Amino acid sequence: MPSSAAQDDLAALRVALWDELQRAARDKGHGWRTPVLATRDGDGADARTVVLREVEAERRQVLLYTDARSAKVSQLQAHPKATLVAWCPRLGWQLRLKARLSLDTDGLALSSRWARLKLSPAAQDYMSPLPPGSPADAAHVPARDTRGHFALIRAEVDAIDWLGLLPAGHRRAVFDAAGARWVTP
Repeated sequence: MPSSAAQDDLAALRVALWDELQRAARDKGHGWRTPVLATRDGDGADARTVVLREVEAERRQVLLYTDARSAKVSQLQAHPKATLVAWCPRLGWQLRLKARLSLDTDGLALSSRWARLKLSPAAQDYMSPLPPGSPADAAHVPARDTRGHFALIRAEVDAIDWLGLLPAGHRRAVFDAAGARWVTP
């Protein structure tokens, strides 16, 4: 658990938040491993749980995998701004990341990730001949050893809103283009 000093100093807290995000991408048991991604769907919102795959703190990026045919892809192409929300019971921390989303559907970054992923059972999710949400009784075509519909979502974080629900009292901080500051929980 991050030190109490990190929770008192904004610069240290920012470092601790990115450290925890990086840990979440590696640790399947971390509370932030499966955040909720909220995107815009027409005039409304759409939200779903996603898996945090990688974090590039120096670039302020969070990386997610998806099927290129999924609803979130068309939503992010129409409206690239989104929010990721995560809760970690162990820390007592909620995190909201406001981000701009972009999609990689080819290139070296995608190919290198697919080379690792194709060896796992999760690869089948991207090789289905049917898009996500199709009826389960639809005809099944065996998977091929191709990249299928695997795509990479890059979430470039523009703002972080941290809320610590702590025994000593709740604390909240915002990190965005206007700087870092404490705000009322």
